[in-house]
Amino acid sequence: MSPLIQVKNVTKKYGGLTANNDISFDVAENEILSVIGPNGAGKSTLFKMISSFTPTTSGEVLYQGERISNLKPHIVARKGVVRTFQETTIFKSMTVRESVVVAQHLRAKASLAGYFWGSKTAKEDVTAFGEYADELLEFLGMSEISGEQATNLPQGSLRALGIAIGLATDPKVLLLDEPFAGMNHDETMRMVDLVRSVRDERGVTVMLVEHDMPAVMNISDRIVVLNFGEKIAQGTPSEIQNNEKVIEAYLGSADDEIGM
Repeated sequence: MSPLIQVKNVTKKYGGLTANNDISFDVAENEILSVIGPNGAGKSTLFKMISSFTPTTSGEVLYQGERISNLKPHIVARKGVVRTFQETTIFKSMTVRESVVVAQHLRAKASLAGYFWGSKTAKEDVTAFGEYADELLEFLGMSEISGEQATNLPQGSLRALGIAIGLATDPKVLLLDEPFAGMNHDETMRMVDLVRSVRDERGVTVMLVEHDMPAVMNISDRIVVLNFGEKIAQGTPSEIQNNEKVIEAYLGSADDEIGM
């Protein structure tokens, strides 16, 4: 079976600075793949190129065999490759449910004029978006807070809302940028279960950038390791835990800090 995502010799340069250098790896359908590395390793830049928020300097990203790098980000999202962000991007004056409804307008059938004049198609969109929002919030265990304003949510619920907003676009691949940041252990483990259920129950392939190594080792099928903009290792969690280059990249950190 062909890979769902292919990152092929991707390089990103900003003037004299090389953020990513000749990086290649594949992502299989229905896989959870994590990208890790020290601060400044180029992880977020790589995600921006995969989701086409940043153009590549050279190399390409393929989705289902089709080049998606350097397209407009909304076109890539419509094809099914959707990225969330480190800081959850939501309308904080909206409720949880309203935020999930708004996110679905990427898939709207009605035109802007149709929404303005309240066309039949626009009304059908609104009904369908509301029903799907309720379905997603129930799936994510957020039904009880659907009427809460996003600005009032604790960190864990904000991160879950970010995932709900991503799922609202009906992705085939979901890129999560530090989904466990700022959480305590219990919140992190709940979020690990939630992300795994996104793959297992909704069939979404997941890629994530994350610094929480115990969570990464718990959730990942495979891991890609970056250091100073270059890929230094890839493999299963057990292979990564025992890779000397990875240990060195984390500046000789204690074994328990990388989840061993």
